[in-house]
Amino acid sequence: MVVGIVGLGLMGGSMGLALKGVPQVTKVLGHDHNRSHCKEALKYHLVDEISEWEEIKRADVIFLAIPVNGIINSFQNLTDVSPMCTIIDLGSTKEKIVANIPAEIRKNVVPAHPMTGTEKFGPSAALANLYRNKIVVLCNLEESGELQRATAKALFEAIGMKIVTMDAKEHDRHAAYISHLPHAISYALANAVMSQEDAENILILAAGGFRDMSRLAKSSPIMWNEIFKQNKENLLDAMDHFEEELAKCRDMVEKEDWKELASWMEKAQKLHDIL
Repeated sequence: MVVGIVGLGLMGGSMGLALKGVPQVTKVLGHDHNRSHCKEALKYHLVDEISEWEEIKRADVIFLAIPVNGIINSFQNLTDVSPMCTIIDLGSTKEKIVANIPAEIRKNVVPAHPMTGTEKFGPSAALANLYRNKIVVLCNLEESGELQRATAKALFEAIGMKIVTMDAKEHDRHAAYISHLPHAISYALANAVMSQEDAENILILAAGGFRDMSRLAKSSPIMWNEIFKQNKENLLDAMDHFEEELAKCRDMVEKEDWKELASWMEKAQKLHDIL
């Protein structure tokens, strides 16, 4: 099969590298509105060739590895694809995407969210094993065609992913807590430290814990600004619950209730028992 990838950054570029190891994939086409990304994608061998929209539309499978609004806009350019074509979006939020798939291509589309990534971005950040042994969430599969469901599952399994199915609305709520809230906290932590500490003290005193907590703040502000925008209500709910827990911690420290604070910390450790 011929696969087209729209968006040649971390996710799209890594998908190109991963698919090159799949025997059924004979050619990987790439498309990106950023011409420097196209040049880099060829330089790093992320795709076999750069193609325009008309050629991408003739591919057997099309991955949309671009921001949510870009995915929704792209659907309008794909309404005339073959009924046999499989379109897989890799957007970080799903409810708005699912709601905006044109009826004429609803069976073509498989909404997906690979639960993977790094804080780096752009074609140079692409990794051949980014998807291996990671979860991919497929949403509202009952609305996708039988061929498209089978094709998407086969490709994700071929690159080493574990498949989970979920309703798009349910996905966005869970993603707000497990993915989006940690990024918001990391950005907030970085700004709090930058506003109070000078560069020299940060360099001297920043140990592993701070580096781990602030790592996500290296992520693309353009991408995460849009993700926060698309999942605003769920993210605000998650922030409310986080602030409630932080307020508990503050209250116990103020009251010097160290025994209760220790119990609160022990409760939090159960998360890593689960993980």
